[in-house]
Amino acid sequence: MRTVGVVVKRGHPQAIALAQRLIRWLDDNGLAGIVEDASAAEIGCSAGGSKEQIIASADLIVVLGGDGTLLSVARHMRERPVPLLGVNFGQLGFMTALTAEELLPAMKRIAAGKFKVDERMVLDVSLKRDGEEIFSRQVLNDAVISKGGALARIIDLDTWVDGQPLCAYKADGLIVTTPTGSTAYSLSAGGPIVHPTVGVIVLTPICPHALTQRPMVLPNTAVVTVRVRSRDGDEDTVLSLDGQSGTPLTNADAVEIRKGRGYVPLVQSEDRTYSDVLRSKLRWGER
Repeated sequence: MRTVGVVVKRGHPQAIALAQRLIRWLDDNGLAGIVEDASAAEIGCSAGGSKEQIIASADLIVVLGGDGTLLSVARHMRERPVPLLGVNFGQLGFMTALTAEELLPAMKRIAAGKFKVDERMVLDVSLKRDGEEIFSRQVLNDAVISKGGALARIIDLDTWVDGQPLCAYKADGLIVTTPTGSTAYSLSAGGPIVHPTVGVIVLTPICPHALTQRPMVLPNTAVVTVRVRSRDGDEDTVLSLDGQSGTPLTNADAVEIRKGRGYVPLVQSEDRTYSDVLRSKLRWGER
């Protein structure tokens, strides 16, 4: 390992301070650090790069923030999977492996390549309009089709799996999630918790009108197609990717979702299991 990328939650004083200490540690140990342009000035570094440039050149990327900051890096990671080490400065932090106090003591071992990685499944999401692909993106957590306005009106989503009709969801929306994303929006909507190493795709309807439309677990070979069926004058439907980018949808737009070709390697703590994380973050066992 020669080059370590550093991405920091902007405007967070504690994350900025730890980034400064990390840069000094890298310099003292003969490693190059490349900081994201957006926070280089706050950290006091002259050399920086975009997320894409960091992914192209780093051997490890340290993300100082919450799951949202980590997702902002992961969604750019298509051609070159670089190990991501998350340090939690957010709320729950299911994907961030270390606390701020644990980072520097662990860096010597990590910089020597002595760490374990989970290869997290991703989804490829494409939007097709009038038979033409508008865009294709990668998500680590989920793709969500939902109503975008404040009106309490359900939307109709015709859904196919592997080209065969599944159902027409009448709901506030539909979440299509990876195992990693099962503890995010899907969990709040009543979806199952899925161990991140299990290869499945989960469909979780949001407040379905039909009580029998429950969350469904599909094999990771499945191809899910969701077509928007809007009412006259009702075009207020949005496709959200990892909760960080939104695209308006119109009547008859088709969203196709399948297992991605790549993966996102997340560095894991040597001292905590996934069960430890669930007990800690979800406060299982407390009354």
